[in-house]
Amino acid sequence: MKRFVEGDDRKQVALLPECVDDYIGQDNPVRIVDVFVDELDFTTLGFSGTTPATTGRPSYHPGVMLKIYIYGYLNRIPSSRRLERECQRNVELMWLTDRLAPDFKTIADFRRDNGAAIRNVCRRFVELCRGLKLLSSDMVAIDGSKFKAVNSRDRNYTPGKIDKRQQQIEESVQRYLDAIETADRTSPTGFDAKTVRLYEKITRLRQQMRELNQIKKQLVKQPDRQLSLTDPDSRSMTSGGKRTGTVGYNVQAAVDTKHHLIVEHEVTNVGGDHGQLSKMAVAAKEAIGKPGLKVLADRGYFSGPDIRACDLAGITAYVPKPLTSASRKKGLSTKRDFIYLAKTDEYRCPAGERAIHRFTTVENDMTLRVYWTGACPRCPLKQRCSPSDYRRIRRWEHEHILEAMQRRRDRKPEAITIRRSTVPHVFGTLKHWMGATHFLTRTLGRVNTEMSLQVLAYNIKRVVDILGVARTIRR
Repeated sequence: MKRFVEGDDRKQVALLPECVDDYIGQDNPVRIVDVFVDELDFTTLGFSGTTPATTGRPSYHPGVMLKIYIYGYLNRIPSSRRLERECQRNVELMWLTDRLAPDFKTIADFRRDNGAAIRNVCRRFVELCRGLKLLSSDMVAIDGSKFKAVNSRDRNYTPGKIDKRQQQIEESVQRYLDAIETADRTSPTGFDAKTVRLYEKITRLRQQMRELNQIKKQLVKQPDRQLSLTDPDSRSMTSGGKRTGTVGYNVQAAVDTKHHLIVEHEVTNVGGDHGQLSKMAVAAKEAIGKPGLKVLADRGYFSGPDIRACDLAGITAYVPKPLTSASRKKGLSTKRDFIYLAKTDEYRCPAGERAIHRFTTVENDMTLRVYWTGACPRCPLKQRCSPSDYRRIRRWEHEHILEAMQRRRDRKPEAITIRRSTVPHVFGTLKHWMGATHFLTRTLGRVNTEMSLQVLAYNIKRVVDILGVARTIRR
């Protein structure tokens, strides 16, 4: 083996063994994990086991377990069993944990028992980013994405799925019975064994039918008429233009538009984004600590009460209004064709007539003012306006907030591009790290904890890319 780079003999005993610290470079991100965790106040954050018991076997310090998990999610090793193996053979983890190697059950129990504290650690790192002046932008983008749960589609039930499955079972039973009847008439040689198998299949199908009837009774007790057997909190959700649903969770995230740091996140089992805007925006404002905040979101977040709540909280929202008017599909005039005159509190219709206020009503907890004009029956444009006798215009009592937001969007057309280039990048990275898999934990609280570890690892990597290891440790 001459003229090749040769290594040391693995059986050679060194007189002065090398220090483990020599194997960890000064620019290794694992040093940031060590410094960050050592500075945490585990009692204040809510970790259990911060005060060791005076009797029994000594326990591991929460800081050691937290370092293992942060390292695991930084390196795409979320499994407790894999982390146990890495603690025994990975030099970086040996350095990080001082050669401690907890078993997988201890590692898994730490994540299960300290969910709230781990989420507090994620918020603490956002505070650190704010102290490092990395959240200097006054704009965040909010969006949601569907992540798969442990529950498969076959273990998720809705009334529609049960009816379809029962229909398939009835058709299969009838097909098998017809095959048995045909066999009895023709009586071919050796068909008895096949007849027995058909009867066994029919028995299994009828057992499935009874199980489906029991599940149908349980669905009546569910508030959303949906039942998941493996992960009870997971729900079937449609994503984008996909026809098939994903059984999982809807992860909401507020992302800084300058450095793409995740400012706030939350895991929900609600399939849509409607009603999530104000909650995420207010939480993002508290995390950034700025008096004024601009929020970008897509059409799925458009909600009058949500946008008003943002306005009351000093948050400027940029949300496009969905074009869902039935009149547009029919080729009729829409509400946008009617001009509101604030001074006289009336609308001017496309024909130039005045639609005055007639009465006030309440629909879906929203106070609406109703307008129409008396000139509708004799209007020459009536065929292009409404098939009813009078075209009624409904106006929300806080409609001026939505109109002001629309004017802001018209002055800032690049808001859509900024949002599209911010949040999808973050969700794409997180799903790439997870691979073609799903959350490892079950129930909403534990999935939220797992997502917090993913977000913490993502933010750490972003800070390393922005500042570098040495500068981050120093600051």
